[in-house]
Amino acid sequence: MNLLLHLYSVLTGLLSLSEQNAKLAKNEVRIEELQTLNQAQASELKSLKTWTNVTENQVVVVKLLIPVGQVAFSASLLASGSGTLGPINAHTPLVFKHVVSNIGKAYSPHTGIFTAPVRGAYHFEFYIVAHGGSHASAAVLVKNGEHIFIAAERQTNGYGTAANGATLLLEAGDVVFLRLWQNNVIYDNENHHSSFSGHLLFPM
Repeated sequence: MNLLLHLYSVLTGLLSLSEQNAKLAKNEVRIEELQTLNQAQASELKSLKTWTNVTENQVVVVKLLIPVGQVAFSASLLASGSGTLGPINAHTPLVFKHVVSNIGKAYSPHTGIFTAPVRGAYHFEFYIVAHGGSHASAAVLVKNGEHIFIAAERQTNGYGTAANGATLLLEAGDVVFLRLWQNNVIYDNENHHSSFSGHLLFPM
């Protein structure tokens, strides 16, 4: 009887050991599967990071290729014919009506005012003509009511010209225009001597 019990105990132990070995083998297989899966996920993550970097670089290139704030204009004083404006006993805004170019539509030929569409550095130039007479010719570049630079000429006979320009840092919505200096005159004709131009150098 004792022998049978001993044999039963031995068989039971062998079966238990066999089951444990089977479970261990399954666990080892599962570990290998998890390791393989982990490697696959790591490879996929690396590919995703590479794709993301490429996409970000493409976005940067696209942004560089897209023009930002294309703004430029050029206009002369009279739309047609010839004539002299002034003298007037007060500083008077000048309206340059003959528009040659107005890229971005930032200049108004109805008011003579340029309105900055974006923050940036802008360059402006202006030319005026004096036709011989008793009055001088002078115009001043104005930014938001502030006098920046003036151009002036006095010519008793024939024609005289004056010019000036400035590069200005403008905020979006800032305005720039020209004023005829008080008691001065400005002349223009079909040759478009007196003109006002400006363009965006670069946004900031």
